[in-house]
Amino acid sequence: MPNLTDLSTIRDLCARYDFALSKGFGQNFIINPGICPRIAEAAGIGPGWGVLEIGPGIGVLTEQLCKRADKVVSVEVDKRLPPLLAETMAGYDNFKLVLQDVLKVDLKALLEEEFGTKPVAVCANLPYYITSPILMRLLEEKLPIQNITVMVQREAAQRLCAAPGTREAGAISYAVAYYAQPKLLFTVQPGSFYPAPSVTSAVIRLDVRQQPPVDLPDGREKAYFALIRAAFSQRRKTAANAIANGLKLPKAQVLEALRTAGLEERARPEQLTLRAYAALLTALHED
Repeated sequence: MPNLTDLSTIRDLCARYDFALSKGFGQNFIINPGICPRIAEAAGIGPGWGVLEIGPGIGVLTEQLCKRADKVVSVEVDKRLPPLLAETMAGYDNFKLVLQDVLKVDLKALLEEEFGTKPVAVCANLPYYITSPILMRLLEEKLPIQNITVMVQREAAQRLCAAPGTREAGAISYAVAYYAQPKLLFTVQPGSFYPAPSVTSAVIRLDVRQQPPVDLPDGREKAYFALIRAAFSQRRKTAANAIANGLKLPKAQVLEALRTAGLEERARPEQLTLRAYAALLTALHED
């Protein structure tokens, strides 16, 4: 097998297949040989597992996943990559490439068809420009996956893993914490990639919850997250002001709901917990 972290090997592959890295697809190949084994180990996969990979590139992480799991299915949107991957992954009969947009493919059907009853992990070096849409789709659709281990931009990692009720948290932090238990594992310097990005990266793992940490009435998740997004849409304001503006509600109604929920009227959006927002949602919808 070729050494897929060797820069000369990468350049040779790209030249032979007339492949130029695309900024539009957020392509930065990993050239630090220690990174992908750490990511694969962090995913906790082994015999009996299935892995869904997003954006395999030339297969450097894919190779490590195939060494550990029963089956690896990689979803790739770049139509130029299949011939290249056919060469680099030729030694692994447990690898399958699906040429699709991960934001459009029917993931539930794909997982059922490819993995059946196997435990499934998601593992990827995600394109930074679509990190949040991909993660939220994986979480919101309540797919049969155990965990998600991904490399993202460090600032995004910190926000994704920030605990609700802390200054570092944003709306995305609350959504992640509702669906999963996040952990920032380690950082990765720009020099670990070709070409080197202008930012530091980080690897995070999201252990998907079997049950959310707060109870919401059926059908209220959409309203719950709309409430949180409204609160954080103007985070310099109090939660009351931001929610009133964002949801087009009378401020007096929001203040009354805060009092009913036992919350501080002057609270900032990041000071409220997942449970506090659930209580506020209930108070806002009381007749």
